[in-house]
Amino acid sequence: MQDLQPIRKALAQAHRILVFTGAGMSTGSGIRDFRGPDGIWKQRRPVMIDAFLSSHEARMEYWDYKYEGYESFRMAQPNAAHLALAELELQGRLQGIVTQNVDGLHSLAGNTDAKLIELHGTNRKITCMTCHKMSSPSLAFAQWQQNQTPPICKECGGWLKPATISFGQALVEEDLQRAFEWAKGCDFVMSLGSTLSVQPAASVPTNAPPGVPYLVVNQGATEHDHVCDFRLDGDLATLVPALLEDPSL
Repeated sequence: MQDLQPIRKALAQAHRILVFTGAGMSTGSGIRDFRGPDGIWKQRRPVMIDAFLSSHEARMEYWDYKYEGYESFRMAQPNAAHLALAELELQGRLQGIVTQNVDGLHSLAGNTDAKLIELHGTNRKITCMTCHKMSSPSLAFAQWQQNQTPPICKECGGWLKPATISFGQALVEEDLQRAFEWAKGCDFVMSLGSTLSVQPAASVPTNAPPGVPYLVVNQGATEHDHVCDFRLDGDLATLVPALLEDPSL
């Protein structure tokens, strides 16, 4: 049995909590992770952005993979861990959430754009790679389902793709810098459901000032197990709400 009381007491004293989330945050909502033993990348080869832009075959592979997971993303709902973080914002104790996830579940749970950075973009919008117009995913996926042809922008004829950061595509620098600024101003760091192996995103939690408590919660080992102050292994949908309860209860 893992003793949560020391962590709960430390969290209760914090008022600017930085939360960093990865794929393990959303497995409780029915969304598969990418790098775990049964992760997506064990079965699919990622499509690089240069290949997407230059190769019809790569675009076909990309849209086939995205369509395979579209229904689970569309139907997914926030789990208890997402809802607990939304409550943390309502309490005024959230510095911000920096997520690697593209499922949009933090927004659906109630976290506001002002307190959320989606470093890898979102599947809940479609972007044109030429004119950058945003649109709803339902129309693009309907086009793919009907024609089995990568959809194009009706405005300019450019290639459409979900508004996620693809392999080989740079993160939005403004988002990354804002995440680092949040880290510098926080008084507690929680990393939830990430192996903390993808850079530069994984550097965000360790940019907190010296002495700021650092909690890592994940099912399986992470790259930060040797630098964190607290480490828990288990189901986030159970652990996160329990951690954020009033420690006097």
